[in-house]
Amino acid sequence: MRITVIEHEAEAGLGYLGGWLGLACDVVRPYLGEEIPERAADGLIVLGGEAAAWEDERSPWQPATRDLLRRAVDEATPTLAICLGAQLLTMACGGMVERGSHGFEVGAREVVALPSAGSDRLLSGVGTAVAVQYHRDVMTRLPDGAVPLMTGSQYPNQAYRLGEAAWAVQFHPEATPEIFASWTAESDLEAAGELNAEVKAAEPALVATWRPVAAAFADVVRTTGCA
Repeated sequence: MRITVIEHEAEAGLGYLGGWLGLACDVVRPYLGEEIPERAADGLIVLGGEAAAWEDERSPWQPATRDLLRRAVDEATPTLAICLGAQLLTMACGGMVERGSHGFEVGAREVVALPSAGSDRLLSGVGTAVAVQYHRDVMTRLPDGAVPLMTGSQYPNQAYRLGEAAWAVQFHPEATPEIFASWTAESDLEAAGELNAEVKAAEPALVATWRPVAAAFADVVRTTGCA
């Protein structure tokens, strides 16, 4: 079993997921000139990045990434789309992504599972949890047929499932405190130090919550690939 990973920039890698999945990951780095494949391997992960989901002139591989995501949904390839990845999935499948009207969502923030998450293969055990946030753009309209799974106080669409085996999460289950600190170091956030400390303090809760979710995704990849 192998997972195709689309990494949009060096500062937004697999993080925790690299050790949690227990499956081989083939990382594609289009910012280094590597070509987006037409199809994923046994599973697909699309990570975050600084560009907006509609800024194809800034990240010219985004149309191919949207095509890859749309095909993965159509073919029921297990897919986990994170932050920008989630927004690209949303756009690829007919939803809408816009600049958030309530400002930058950043730091360790609470997300809340909706009733539909109770039977979800990834998020059934999450409930109310803390997650790393770092985004200005938001999914304002989900694709037709999407099942909302998690919400939050600043922006409602925090996670959804589409089709048989595609999940989109607005937050960053992969982000370690070190990765988060690298993001704030490149920003103009006045409260960067406080936010870094907040995420570091939340690390035990982050690991306890999102490691089982990663393991559940890996199980979906395994069972789908063996079906």
